[in-house]
Amino acid sequence: MSKSLPKRSEDYSLWYNELVKRAGLAENAAVRGCMVIKPYGYAIWEKMQQTLDGMFKRTGHQNAYFPLFVPKSLFEAEEKNAEGFAKECAVVTHYRLQTDPERPGKLRVDPNAKLEEELVVRPTSEAIIWSTYKNWIQSYRDLPLLINQWANVVRWEMRTRLFLRTAEFLWQEGHTAHATAEEALAETRQMLDVYAEFAEEWMALPVVKGVKSENERFAGALETYCIEALMQDGKALQAGTSHFLGQNFAKAFDVQFQTKEGTLEHVWGTSWGVSTRLMGALVMAHSDDEGLILPPKLAPIQVVIVPIYKTGQLDELLERIRPMQQGLLERGISVKVDDRDTERPGFKFAEWEMKGVPVRLAVGMRDLDAGTVEVARRDTKEKMNLPLADIVQSVDQLLQDIQTNIYNKAMRYREQHTTRVTTYEEFKRVLDTTAGFVLAPWDGTPETEERIKEETKATIRCLALNEPDEDGIDMLTGKPSARYAYFARAY
Repeated sequence: MSKSLPKRSEDYSLWYNELVKRAGLAENAAVRGCMVIKPYGYAIWEKMQQTLDGMFKRTGHQNAYFPLFVPKSLFEAEEKNAEGFAKECAVVTHYRLQTDPERPGKLRVDPNAKLEEELVVRPTSEAIIWSTYKNWIQSYRDLPLLINQWANVVRWEMRTRLFLRTAEFLWQEGHTAHATAEEALAETRQMLDVYAEFAEEWMALPVVKGVKSENERFAGALETYCIEALMQDGKALQAGTSHFLGQNFAKAFDVQFQTKEGTLEHVWGTSWGVSTRLMGALVMAHSDDEGLILPPKLAPIQVVIVPIYKTGQLDELLERIRPMQQGLLERGISVKVDDRDTERPGFKFAEWEMKGVPVRLAVGMRDLDAGTVEVARRDTKEKMNLPLADIVQSVDQLLQDIQTNIYNKAMRYREQHTTRVTTYEEFKRVLDTTAGFVLAPWDGTPETEERIKEETKATIRCLALNEPDEDGIDMLTGKPSARYAYFARAY
């Protein structure tokens, strides 16, 4: 652990890549563009998954699983969706390999094993799910249908970065069907609120809730709602989306239901999802040049205890530490006692700092005899000696304080890097200096949005839901503007 990380201020991208690897979160796989999520990284994802899964179930959703492969004809049924994902699709054309007669020991595709219909490896599951819903929904009694799936998807990305953009990634996708547009819209907004609550309460990540512009809308949706977060390099990251599909997929797959009045109508749909991209957000929003900083609620190890001992003392010291360890566990706090006798304390301190463990306790015989424990918090690097008698309660409170402090720090950063502008010159200057979110008047046209994107690489992240309409003059065209939009360069 002696080699230091690259500095964020010098090369943010290199810092991120090295941190993900050095902290044991993930590494590049043998398959180009794919990643291996390592145990420590997967433990964080499991905490995210378990928390979100509980939130979904409390809002009435059930889990199911649908196939990885989508027949090409089904994928094509909703034209906008198919067109939107076509360039990212991996396609299965054959189902068997055979020995290559011209190259002993090598295999080739069996030319006689071509599929009757090509299969798309799911980039998203609307097609396969809505074709299934046709069989599940006949009557208003079958509605609402509230289904979630935890799965992997494939989007054939050529320029990849661990967690943020990989050819295969893990996610959840909710797909629901409703009797009315109002119910479907309420579901769409409810799940956006769930995502925002998870981001802010668990990830300690402040987000802007908003609706996407037409250019940024999910292919096949009538409206896309999102949560947008700001990373420490001033770039935005879309942390979750919730889509109001209208009746587009219901009509494409002829999903109808009999109303109470006996008429046939197409159902109204939603879809919503978050992915392992949240892992990238967690790293980039909070961490520093010494390693990860994890919010305690998502840290696989919340407290690490490092025994400080002389030769022959370890067994006795571990015995004296055990009541403290047990007390923390009983309080629901995850604890690791680093009793390795192959590494010195300094090495252990640096390793757990790199991994972002929120609280470190250094405990020696002299400390215990004096009735104190040395406590170090990862977020501020502050060290303090606390009474042994109250250590469990003190650590519990400290973890809550760290969770709050990490959120507040991220919120201060966002506030300092959110700038209102009225002119295009000021807009470009802020993007190139302060960065962050830039609030600017927009005339509402896709053409203006596209020109700004081409000239500045900034996109409209969202139109905020909790901010009122505000008249202005579009900074580029001079046309009347009814809204200020959140612009940013983004991941």
